[in-house]
Amino acid sequence: MEIKKCNTLDEARVEIDAVDREIVELIAKRNEYIKQIAHFKTSVDEVKAEDRIADVISNVRAQAISLDLSPNLINDLYVRMINEMVESEISEFKNAQRF
Repeated sequence: MEIKKCNTLDEARVEIDAVDREIVELIAKRNEYIKQIAHFKTSVDEVKAEDRIADVISNVRAQAISLDLSPNLINDLYVRMINEMVESEISEFKNAQRF
């Protein structure tokens, strides 16, 4: 991970804003894959995929630790994001079943 050395507060804020834009784009990209996944599943229980969620949380916590970032912060962010995306996936799954 490469971090630019900033010389002013404004410069650091510009970099943070750029990172935030990238984060939102990546979350949107993840959500689009979640919508695709809904079409491969056969039940709402399968959509919920609790084992997969546990694996994802475990993986991102380990990555956070390796990057010297709070695993609890990442855990909380991912739990919230996954919960919202599961609801979106359930909706996508139900819509796909109507056709």
